[in-house]
Amino acid sequence: MPAPRIKPPALLVAESGADREGHGLQRTMGLFQLICFGVGAIVGTGIFVGLSDSVAKAGPAVVVSFVLAAITCVFTAFSFAELGGAIPVSGSSYSFAYAGLGESTAFLVGWCLLLEYGISISAVAVGWSQYVNELLHSLTGRQLPAALSAGPADGGILNLPAVIVIALACLLLVRGVRESARATAAMAAVKLVVLLAFCAIGYSAFKHGNLTPFSPAGLGGIGAGTTAAFFSYIGFDAITTAGEEAKNPRRDIPVAIMVCMGVVTLLYCAVAVAAIGAIGGDQVAGRPAALSYVVNEVTGSTVGGGVIAFGAVVAIASVVLAVMYGQTRILMSMSRDGLIPRVFEKVSPRTSTPVAGTLIVAVLFALPAAFASLDAVMNLCTIGTLAIMAVVNITVIALRRREPGLSRSFRVPLYPVGPLLGVGFCLYLMYETGWRTWLQFAGFLVAGLLVYVVYGRRHSTLVRTAPEVTPDAAEREPQAA
Repeated sequence: MPAPRIKPPALLVAESGADREGHGLQRTMGLFQLICFGVGAIVGTGIFVGLSDSVAKAGPAVVVSFVLAAITCVFTAFSFAELGGAIPVSGSSYSFAYAGLGESTAFLVGWCLLLEYGISISAVAVGWSQYVNELLHSLTGRQLPAALSAGPADGGILNLPAVIVIALACLLLVRGVRESARATAAMAAVKLVVLLAFCAIGYSAFKHGNLTPFSPAGLGGIGAGTTAAFFSYIGFDAITTAGEEAKNPRRDIPVAIMVCMGVVTLLYCAVAVAAIGAIGGDQVAGRPAALSYVVNEVTGSTVGGGVIAFGAVVAIASVVLAVMYGQTRILMSMSRDGLIPRVFEKVSPRTSTPVAGTLIVAVLFALPAAFASLDAVMNLCTIGTLAIMAVVNITVIALRRREPGLSRSFRVPLYPVGPLLGVGFCLYLMYETGWRTWLQFAGFLVAGLLVYVVYGRRHSTLVRTAPEVTPDAAEREPQAA
Protein backbone atom coordinates (compact mmCIF):
# COMPACT_ATOMS: atom_id res chain seq x y z
CA MET A 1 0.00 0.00 0.00
CA PRO A 2 1.57 3.34 -1.04
CA ALA A 3 2.35 5.92 1.64
CA PRO A 4 -0.12 8.83 1.83
CA ARG A 5 0.82 12.06 0.10
CA ILE A 6 1.47 14.40 3.02
CA LYS A 7 2.28 18.08 2.64
CA PRO A 8 4.47 19.21 5.57
CA PRO A 9 3.26 22.23 7.58
CA ALA A 10 6.39 24.20 6.63
CA LEU A 11 5.63 23.67 2.95
CA LEU A 12 2.00 24.74 3.39
CA VAL A 13 3.08 27.93 5.13
CA ALA A 14 5.84 28.66 2.60
CA GLU A 15 3.57 28.12 -0.43
CA SER A 16 0.79 30.28 0.95
CA GLY A 17 3.09 33.05 2.14
CA ALA A 18 1.19 32.87 5.41
CA ASP A 19 4.02 34.49 7.38
CA ARG A 20 4.01 37.41 4.93
CA GLU A 21 1.11 38.40 2.67
CA GLY A 22 -0.94 35.33 1.82
CA HIS A 23 -1.02 34.48 -1.88
CA GLY A 24 -2.12 37.93 -3.06
CA LEU A 25 -4.38 38.47 -0.02
CA GLN A 26 -3.90 41.37 2.38
CA ARG A 27 -3.51 41.20 6.16
CA THR A 28 -6.24 43.50 7.44
CA MET A 29 -7.98 41.53 10.25
CA GLY A 30 -6.99 42.07 13.89
CA LEU A 31 -8.18 40.15 16.95
CA PHE A 32 -11.39 42.17 17.32
CA GLN A 33 -12.30 41.63 13.66
CA LEU A 34 -11.62 37.90 14.00
CA ILE A 35 -13.88 37.64 17.07
CA CYS A 36 -16.65 39.55 15.28
CA PHE A 37 -16.11 37.36 12.24
CA GLY A 38 -16.50 34.25 14.39
CA VAL A 39 -19.65 35.54 16.10
CA GLY A 40 -20.94 36.55 12.68
CA ALA A 41 -20.37 33.03 11.35
CA ILE A 42 -22.00 31.26 14.30
CA VAL A 43 -24.93 33.29 15.65
CA GLY A 44 -27.78 33.32 13.17
CA THR A 45 -30.32 30.79 11.94
CA GLY A 46 -29.39 28.27 14.64
CA ILE A 47 -30.81 30.44 17.42
CA PHE A 48 -33.30 32.64 15.54
CA VAL A 49 -34.86 29.79 13.54
CA GLY A 50 -33.48 26.47 14.79
CA LEU A 51 -34.28 27.03 18.48
CA SER A 52 -37.89 25.96 17.94
CA ASP A 53 -36.78 22.64 16.39
CA SER A 54 -34.42 21.91 19.28
CA VAL A 55 -37.14 22.73 21.83
CA ALA A 56 -39.56 20.42 20.00
CA LYS A 57 -37.18 17.51 20.64
CA ALA A 58 -35.81 18.27 24.11
CA GLY A 59 -38.33 20.61 25.76
CA PRO A 60 -36.88 22.93 28.46
CA ALA A 61 -33.91 20.52 28.63
CA VAL A 62 -32.77 22.14 25.39
CA VAL A 63 -30.38 24.07 27.66
CA VAL A 64 -28.63 20.78 28.40
CA SER A 65 -28.62 20.04 24.66
CA PHE A 66 -26.92 23.38 23.96
CA VAL A 67 -24.30 22.66 26.63
CA LEU A 68 -23.60 19.16 25.28
CA ALA A 69 -23.31 20.51 21.74
CA ALA A 70 -20.97 23.21 23.04
CA ILE A 71 -18.81 20.64 24.84
CA THR A 72 -18.51 18.71 21.59
CA CYS A 73 -17.45 21.87 19.82
CA VAL A 74 -15.13 23.05 22.61
CA PHE A 75 -12.92 19.97 22.46
CA THR A 76 -12.67 20.39 18.70
CA ALA A 77 -12.23 24.15 19.10
CA PHE A 78 -9.10 23.43 21.16
CA SER A 79 -7.79 21.35 18.26
CA PHE A 80 -8.67 24.04 15.73
CA ALA A 81 -6.91 26.61 17.91
CA GLU A 82 -3.70 24.56 18.07
CA LEU A 83 -3.68 23.83 14.35
CA GLY A 84 -4.76 27.35 13.37
CA GLY A 85 -1.87 28.84 15.33
CA ALA A 86 0.65 26.33 13.98
CA ILE A 87 -0.49 26.30 10.33
CA PRO A 88 -1.97 29.78 9.63
CA VAL A 89 -3.25 29.21 6.08
CA SER A 90 -6.63 29.71 4.42
CA GLY A 91 -7.49 26.04 4.01
CA SER A 92 -8.66 25.44 7.60
CA SER A 93 -9.42 21.76 8.30
CA TYR A 94 -8.60 20.81 4.70
CA SER A 95 -5.02 22.08 5.05
CA PHE A 96 -4.69 20.61 8.54
CA ALA A 97 -5.68 17.16 7.24
CA TYR A 98 -3.26 17.55 4.31
CA ALA A 99 -0.40 18.10 6.75
CA GLY A 100 -1.38 15.38 9.20
CA LEU A 101 -3.22 12.59 7.39
CA GLY A 102 -2.49 12.95 3.68
CA GLU A 103 -3.93 14.20 0.42
CA SER A 104 -6.82 11.76 -0.06
CA THR A 105 -8.16 12.42 3.44
CA ALA A 106 -7.70 16.16 2.92
CA PHE A 107 -9.67 16.04 -0.33
CA LEU A 108 -12.55 14.23 1.40
CA VAL A 109 -12.47 16.83 4.17
CA GLY A 110 -12.67 19.56 1.52
CA TRP A 111 -15.50 17.61 -0.11
CA CYS A 112 -17.37 17.53 3.21
CA LEU A 113 -16.72 21.25 3.68
CA LEU A 114 -18.53 21.88 0.40
CA LEU A 115 -21.47 19.99 1.88
CA GLU A 116 -21.30 21.73 5.26
CA TYR A 117 -20.96 25.26 3.95
CA GLY A 118 -23.19 24.76 0.91
CA ILE A 119 -26.17 23.40 2.83
CA SER A 120 -25.69 25.73 5.79
CA ILE A 121 -25.52 28.85 3.62
CA SER A 122 -28.58 27.81 1.63
CA ALA A 123 -30.49 26.90 4.80
CA VAL A 124 -29.47 30.15 6.47
CA ALA A 125 -30.66 32.10 3.44
CA VAL A 126 -34.05 30.34 3.61
CA GLY A 127 -34.29 31.24 7.32
CA TRP A 128 -33.48 34.84 6.42
CA SER A 129 -36.50 34.83 4.12
CA GLN A 130 -38.79 33.91 7.05
CA TYR A 131 -37.65 36.86 9.12
CA VAL A 132 -37.81 39.27 6.18
CA ASN A 133 -41.49 38.40 5.93
CA GLU A 134 -41.88 38.84 9.68
CA LEU A 135 -40.21 42.26 9.50
CA LEU A 136 -42.37 43.37 6.57
CA HIS A 137 -45.48 42.27 8.45
CA SER A 138 -44.43 44.26 11.53
CA LEU A 139 -43.71 47.39 9.51
CA THR A 140 -46.45 47.35 6.88
CA GLY A 141 -48.90 44.62 7.82
CA ARG A 142 -48.10 42.83 4.56
CA GLN A 143 -45.83 40.01 3.49
CA LEU A 144 -44.22 38.86 0.28
CA PRO A 145 -46.45 36.57 -1.79
CA ALA A 146 -45.88 32.89 -1.10
CA ALA A 147 -44.82 32.35 -4.70
CA LEU A 148 -41.78 34.61 -4.16
CA SER A 149 -40.84 33.63 -0.61
CA ALA A 150 -40.62 29.83 -0.87
CA GLY A 151 -39.34 27.20 -3.27
CA PRO A 152 -41.53 24.75 -5.20
CA ALA A 153 -41.15 22.06 -2.52
CA ASP A 154 -42.63 24.46 0.04
CA GLY A 155 -45.56 25.66 -2.05
CA GLY A 156 -43.94 28.60 -3.85
CA ILE A 157 -42.07 29.23 -7.08
CA LEU A 158 -38.89 31.07 -6.09
CA ASN A 159 -37.44 32.08 -2.72
CA LEU A 160 -36.41 35.54 -3.81
CA PRO A 161 -35.17 36.89 -0.44
CA ALA A 162 -32.81 33.91 -0.10
CA VAL A 163 -31.28 34.71 -3.50
CA ILE A 164 -30.99 38.41 -2.61
CA VAL A 165 -29.07 37.85 0.64
CA ILE A 166 -26.57 35.54 -1.10
CA ALA A 167 -26.11 38.10 -3.90
CA LEU A 168 -25.51 40.92 -1.40
CA ALA A 169 -22.93 38.85 0.48
CA CYS A 170 -21.21 38.04 -2.80
CA LEU A 171 -20.97 41.71 -3.79
CA LEU A 172 -19.53 42.66 -0.41
CA LEU A 173 -16.96 39.85 -0.49
CA VAL A 174 -15.87 40.83 -3.99
CA ARG A 175 -15.24 44.42 -2.88
CA GLY A 176 -12.57 43.38 -0.37
CA VAL A 177 -11.93 41.69 2.97
CA ARG A 178 -11.55 45.01 4.82
CA GLU A 179 -15.08 46.06 3.86
CA SER A 180 -16.42 42.58 4.65
CA ALA A 181 -14.76 42.59 8.09
CA ARG A 182 -16.23 46.00 8.93
CA ALA A 183 -19.70 44.93 7.85
CA THR A 184 -19.42 41.68 9.84
CA ALA A 185 -18.33 43.58 12.97
CA ALA A 186 -21.26 45.98 12.68
CA MET A 187 -23.76 43.17 12.15
CA ALA A 188 -22.31 41.16 15.04
CA ALA A 189 -22.81 44.13 17.36
CA VAL A 190 -26.43 44.55 16.21
CA LYS A 191 -27.33 40.90 16.73
CA LEU A 192 -25.76 40.78 20.20
CA VAL A 193 -27.69 43.87 21.27
CA VAL A 194 -30.95 42.43 19.92
CA LEU A 195 -30.48 39.07 21.64
CA LEU A 196 -29.63 40.75 24.94
CA ALA A 197 -32.76 42.87 24.58
CA PHE A 198 -34.75 39.69 23.93
CA CYS A 199 -33.37 38.17 27.13
CA ALA A 200 -34.38 41.26 29.10
CA ILE A 201 -37.96 41.02 27.76
CA GLY A 202 -38.18 37.26 28.20
CA TYR A 203 -36.92 37.26 31.80
CA SER A 204 -39.37 40.03 32.70
CA ALA A 205 -42.18 37.50 32.09
CA PHE A 206 -40.31 34.45 33.40
CA LYS A 207 -42.38 31.75 35.16
CA HIS A 208 -40.75 28.75 36.82
CA GLY A 209 -43.70 26.55 35.96
CA ASN A 210 -42.93 26.89 32.25
CA LEU A 211 -39.76 24.84 32.79
CA THR A 212 -41.66 21.75 33.97
CA PRO A 213 -41.61 19.00 32.97
CA PHE A 214 -37.95 19.76 32.33
CA SER A 215 -37.20 16.79 30.07
CA PRO A 216 -40.48 15.43 28.69
CA ALA A 217 -38.75 13.10 26.23
CA GLY A 218 -36.02 11.90 28.60
CA LEU A 219 -32.41 11.30 27.64
CA GLY A 220 -33.43 10.39 24.09
CA GLY A 221 -34.99 13.81 23.66
CA ILE A 222 -31.88 15.53 25.03
CA GLY A 223 -29.71 13.54 22.59
CA ALA A 224 -31.94 14.42 19.65
CA GLY A 225 -31.99 18.04 20.80
CA THR A 226 -28.19 18.03 20.99
CA THR A 227 -27.94 16.89 17.38
CA ALA A 228 -30.34 19.66 16.34
CA ALA A 229 -28.60 22.25 18.54
CA PHE A 230 -25.22 21.34 17.07
CA PHE A 231 -26.21 23.13 13.86
CA SER A 232 -26.30 26.34 15.90
CA TYR A 233 -22.53 26.15 16.45
CA ILE A 234 -21.52 25.43 12.87
CA GLY A 235 -19.21 28.19 11.66
CA PHE A 236 -16.64 28.66 14.43
CA ASP A 237 -14.08 26.83 12.27
CA ALA A 238 -14.46 29.59 9.67
CA ILE A 239 -12.13 31.72 11.83
CA THR A 240 -9.21 29.55 10.74
CA THR A 241 -9.93 30.32 7.08
CA ALA A 242 -8.65 33.86 7.74
CA GLY A 243 -5.13 32.57 8.36
CA GLU A 244 -3.68 34.49 5.41
CA GLU A 245 -5.63 37.70 6.07
CA ALA A 246 -5.13 38.03 9.84
CA LYS A 247 -2.46 40.45 11.05
CA ASN A 248 -1.10 38.06 13.69
CA PRO A 249 -2.69 34.67 12.94
CA ARG A 250 -0.50 32.56 15.19
CA ARG A 251 -1.63 34.50 18.27
CA ASP A 252 -5.06 35.84 17.34
CA ILE A 253 -6.75 32.80 15.77
CA PRO A 254 -6.61 30.60 18.91
CA VAL A 255 -7.78 33.48 21.12
CA ALA A 256 -10.65 34.37 18.78
CA ILE A 257 -11.90 30.76 18.69
CA MET A 258 -11.95 30.44 22.48
CA VAL A 259 -13.66 33.80 23.03
CA CYS A 260 -16.33 33.08 20.40
CA MET A 261 -17.23 29.66 21.83
CA GLY A 262 -17.57 31.06 25.36
CA VAL A 263 -19.71 34.03 24.33
CA VAL A 264 -21.96 32.03 22.02
CA THR A 265 -22.63 29.21 24.50
CA LEU A 266 -23.65 31.62 27.28
CA LEU A 267 -25.83 33.57 24.86
CA TYR A 268 -27.61 30.48 23.51
CA CYS A 269 -28.43 29.14 26.98
CA ALA A 270 -29.68 32.55 28.14
CA VAL A 271 -31.93 32.96 25.08
CA ALA A 272 -33.35 29.43 25.39
CA VAL A 273 -34.24 29.85 29.07
CA ALA A 274 -35.76 33.30 28.42
CA ALA A 275 -37.94 32.02 25.56
CA ILE A 276 -39.24 28.92 27.35
CA GLY A 277 -39.58 30.63 30.71
CA ALA A 278 -41.68 33.40 29.18
CA ILE A 279 -44.34 31.39 27.32
CA GLY A 280 -43.53 27.67 27.78
CA GLY A 281 -41.82 25.08 25.63
CA ASP A 282 -45.04 23.98 23.90
CA GLN A 283 -45.53 27.49 22.52
CA VAL A 284 -41.92 27.76 21.29
CA ALA A 285 -41.63 24.28 19.76
CA GLY A 286 -41.90 24.13 16.00
CA ARG A 287 -42.89 27.80 15.58
CA PRO A 288 -41.39 29.85 12.71
CA ALA A 289 -39.71 33.11 13.80
CA ALA A 290 -40.08 31.92 17.40
CA LEU A 291 -38.21 34.79 19.07
CA SER A 292 -40.44 37.43 17.47
CA TYR A 293 -43.49 35.45 18.56
CA VAL A 294 -42.24 35.33 22.16
CA VAL A 295 -41.73 39.10 22.29
CA ASN A 296 -45.13 39.76 20.71
CA GLU A 297 -46.82 37.52 23.31
CA VAL A 298 -45.00 39.12 26.24
CA THR A 299 -45.46 42.74 25.17
CA GLY A 300 -48.87 42.41 23.51
CA SER A 301 -47.57 44.39 20.55
CA THR A 302 -45.92 43.64 17.21
CA VAL A 303 -43.35 46.43 17.65
CA GLY A 304 -41.01 44.38 19.81
CA GLY A 305 -41.32 41.41 17.48
CA GLY A 306 -40.43 43.70 14.60
CA VAL A 307 -37.23 44.74 16.38
CA ILE A 308 -36.31 41.07 16.92
CA ALA A 309 -37.09 40.36 13.27
CA PHE A 310 -34.78 43.21 12.25
CA GLY A 311 -32.03 41.75 14.43
CA ALA A 312 -32.59 38.34 12.88
CA VAL A 313 -32.38 39.78 9.37
CA VAL A 314 -29.04 41.38 10.23
CA ALA A 315 -27.77 38.33 12.14
CA ILE A 316 -28.57 35.80 9.46
CA ALA A 317 -27.14 38.01 6.73
CA SER A 318 -23.84 38.12 8.64
CA VAL A 319 -23.76 34.30 8.76
CA VAL A 320 -24.18 34.12 4.99
CA LEU A 321 -21.35 36.63 4.57
CA ALA A 322 -18.94 34.92 6.97
CA VAL A 323 -19.55 31.36 5.80
CA MET A 324 -19.32 32.32 2.12
CA TYR A 325 -15.99 33.95 2.93
CA GLY A 326 -14.74 30.74 4.51
CA GLN A 327 -15.90 28.61 1.60
CA THR A 328 -14.12 30.73 -1.01
CA ARG A 329 -10.84 30.60 0.96
CA ILE A 330 -10.99 26.82 1.35
CA LEU A 331 -11.65 26.39 -2.38
CA MET A 332 -8.75 28.73 -3.06
CA SER A 333 -6.44 26.48 -1.03
CA MET A 334 -7.68 23.33 -2.77
CA SER A 335 -7.24 25.00 -6.15
CA ARG A 336 -3.72 26.11 -5.25
CA ASP A 337 -2.93 22.45 -4.54
CA GLY A 338 -4.30 21.44 -7.95
CA LEU A 339 -7.12 19.29 -6.54
CA ILE A 340 -9.88 21.40 -8.13
CA PRO A 341 -9.82 23.72 -11.19
CA ARG A 342 -7.43 26.69 -11.05
CA VAL A 343 -10.15 29.30 -11.44
CA PHE A 344 -10.80 29.24 -7.67
CA GLU A 345 -7.27 30.37 -6.75
CA LYS A 346 -7.17 33.48 -8.94
CA VAL A 347 -6.99 36.64 -6.82
CA SER A 348 -7.92 40.01 -8.28
CA PRO A 349 -4.96 42.44 -8.09
CA ARG A 350 -7.42 45.32 -7.63
CA THR A 351 -9.53 43.99 -4.74
CA SER A 352 -7.17 41.27 -3.40
CA THR A 353 -10.10 38.82 -3.36
CA PRO A 354 -10.85 35.63 -5.35
CA VAL A 355 -13.53 37.28 -7.49
CA ALA A 356 -14.24 34.44 -9.92
CA GLY A 357 -14.39 31.83 -7.13
CA THR A 358 -16.74 34.01 -5.08
CA LEU A 359 -19.14 34.47 -8.00
CA ILE A 360 -19.19 30.73 -8.71
CA VAL A 361 -19.87 29.93 -5.06
CA ALA A 362 -22.71 32.47 -4.94
CA VAL A 363 -24.43 30.92 -7.97
CA LEU A 364 -24.00 27.36 -6.69
CA PHE A 365 -25.44 28.21 -3.26
CA ALA A 366 -28.25 30.43 -4.55
CA LEU A 367 -29.81 27.68 -6.65
CA PRO A 368 -30.76 25.29 -3.82
CA ALA A 369 -31.76 28.26 -1.63
CA ALA A 370 -34.14 29.46 -4.33
CA PHE A 371 -35.75 26.21 -5.39
CA ALA A 372 -35.01 23.30 -3.02
CA SER A 373 -36.31 22.11 0.33
CA LEU A 374 -33.26 21.50 2.51
CA ASP A 375 -34.94 19.78 5.47
CA ALA A 376 -34.17 16.32 4.08
CA VAL A 377 -30.42 16.95 3.95
CA MET A 378 -29.88 18.88 7.18
CA ASN A 379 -28.79 15.72 8.99
CA LEU A 380 -26.39 15.03 6.12
CA CYS A 381 -24.85 18.46 6.70
CA THR A 382 -24.56 17.70 10.43
CA ILE A 383 -22.88 14.31 9.99
CA GLY A 384 -20.45 15.78 7.44
CA THR A 385 -19.49 18.55 9.85
CA LEU A 386 -19.02 16.11 12.71
CA ALA A 387 -16.80 13.92 10.52
CA ILE A 388 -14.61 16.95 9.74
CA MET A 389 -14.34 17.79 13.42
CA ALA A 390 -13.34 14.21 14.26
CA VAL A 391 -10.62 14.35 11.58
CA VAL A 392 -9.28 17.63 13.02
CA ASN A 393 -8.96 16.05 16.48
CA ILE A 394 -7.13 13.05 14.99
CA THR A 395 -4.86 15.42 13.03
CA VAL A 396 -3.68 17.05 16.25
CA ILE A 397 -2.50 13.65 17.49
CA ALA A 398 -0.88 12.78 14.15
CA LEU A 399 1.04 16.06 13.97
CA ARG A 400 2.17 15.88 17.60
CA ARG A 401 3.87 12.61 16.68
CA ARG A 402 5.14 13.54 13.19
CA GLU A 403 6.07 17.19 13.87
CA PRO A 404 7.03 17.44 17.56
CA GLY A 405 9.16 20.53 16.89
CA LEU A 406 6.41 22.45 15.08
CA SER A 407 5.92 25.95 16.51
CA ARG A 408 2.57 25.95 18.36
CA SER A 409 1.24 29.19 19.83
CA PHE A 410 -1.53 27.21 21.57
CA ARG A 411 -1.60 23.62 22.77
CA VAL A 412 -4.66 21.46 23.39
CA PRO A 413 -5.07 21.02 27.16
CA LEU A 414 -5.14 17.50 28.62
CA TYR A 415 -3.49 16.04 25.52
CA PRO A 416 -4.18 13.36 24.27
CA VAL A 417 -7.38 13.04 26.34
CA GLY A 418 -8.85 16.28 24.91
CA PRO A 419 -8.67 15.30 21.21
CA LEU A 420 -9.86 11.76 22.00
CA LEU A 421 -12.87 13.13 23.89
CA GLY A 422 -13.56 15.38 20.90
CA VAL A 423 -13.59 12.34 18.61
CA GLY A 424 -15.85 10.47 21.02
CA PHE A 425 -18.44 13.26 21.26
CA CYS A 426 -18.44 13.64 17.47
CA LEU A 427 -19.04 9.91 16.97
CA TYR A 428 -21.90 9.97 19.49
CA LEU A 429 -23.69 12.80 17.69
CA MET A 430 -23.03 11.11 14.33
CA TYR A 431 -24.72 8.00 15.71
CA GLU A 432 -27.74 10.09 16.72
CA THR A 433 -28.34 11.16 13.09
CA GLY A 434 -29.70 7.69 12.19
CA TRP A 435 -28.77 4.95 9.76
CA ARG A 436 -30.41 6.61 6.73
CA THR A 437 -28.13 9.60 7.17
CA TRP A 438 -25.15 7.25 7.44
CA LEU A 439 -26.08 5.64 4.12
CA GLN A 440 -26.43 9.05 2.46
CA PHE A 441 -23.08 10.11 3.88
CA ALA A 442 -21.37 6.93 2.67
CA GLY A 443 -22.68 7.57 -0.85
CA PHE A 444 -21.49 11.18 -0.66
CA LEU A 445 -17.99 10.08 0.38
CA VAL A 446 -17.81 7.50 -2.43
CA ALA A 447 -18.72 10.22 -4.93
CA GLY A 448 -15.99 12.45 -3.49
CA LEU A 449 -13.43 9.67 -3.68
CA LEU A 450 -14.27 9.13 -7.35
CA VAL A 451 -13.77 12.84 -8.07
CA TYR A 452 -10.41 12.70 -6.32
CA VAL A 453 -9.25 9.65 -8.28
CA VAL A 454 -10.45 10.97 -11.63
CA TYR A 455 -9.33 14.61 -11.26
CA GLY A 456 -7.66 15.59 -7.99
CA ARG A 457 -4.93 12.95 -7.76
CA ARG A 458 -3.90 13.48 -11.39
CA HIS A 459 -3.67 17.27 -11.14
CA SER A 460 -2.17 17.51 -7.65
CA THR A 461 0.77 19.88 -7.44
CA LEU A 462 2.33 17.76 -4.70
CA VAL A 463 3.76 15.29 -7.23
CA ARG A 464 5.58 18.18 -8.91
CA THR A 465 6.61 19.97 -5.71
CA ALA A 466 10.26 20.48 -4.86
CA PRO A 467 11.80 18.43 -2.03
CA GLU A 468 10.30 18.83 1.38
CA VAL A 469 10.71 22.24 2.99
CA THR A 470 12.23 22.09 6.44
CA PRO A 471 11.15 24.45 9.21
CA ASP A 472 14.50 26.27 9.05
CA ALA A 473 14.13 26.71 5.31
CA ALA A 474 10.60 28.01 5.75
CA GLU A 475 11.88 30.64 8.21
CA ARG A 476 14.61 31.76 5.80
CA GLU A 477 12.32 31.82 2.76
CA PRO A 478 10.54 35.16 3.55
CA GLN A 479 13.92 36.88 4.06
CA ALA A 480 15.22 35.54 0.76
CA ALA A 481 12.08 36.70 -0.99
